[in-house]
Amino acid sequence: QVQLVESGGGSVQPGGSLGLSCAASRRISSFSAMGWHRQVPGKERELVAVFTDSGSTNYADSVKGRFTISKDNDKNTVNLQMNSLKAEDTAVYYCYGSRYTVGGIRNNYWGQGTQVTVSS
Repeated sequence: QVQLVESGGGSVQPGGSLGLSCAASRRISSFSAMGWHRQVPGKERELVAVFTDSGSTNYADSVKGRFTISKDNDKNTVNLQMNSLKAEDTAVYYCYGSRYTVGGIRNNYWGQGTQVTVSS
């Protein structure tokens, strides 16, 4: 069973920084894509940052220049460094990963989510 476990959420003032980490129960190199999404109540879950199937990184326009996604193959973690945080970054952040089966079926996996609150 594939598990993704987030850590590092919390509360911070506007302009502050937080780092999130996602620990995977499988080698992260076995995932075709991994990244972070976020969701606020009443809205759809949105992509924040991701390592794509092709190996590139994509960021939501709203976080470009402020957030950085990285991965640590030795620790099997995907991390999100969030700087210059704004109130509108407040959300539950979810780690995401996708893997293909031997038969070519793509399976998507989600962590349980971690709350990030930006408030003065």
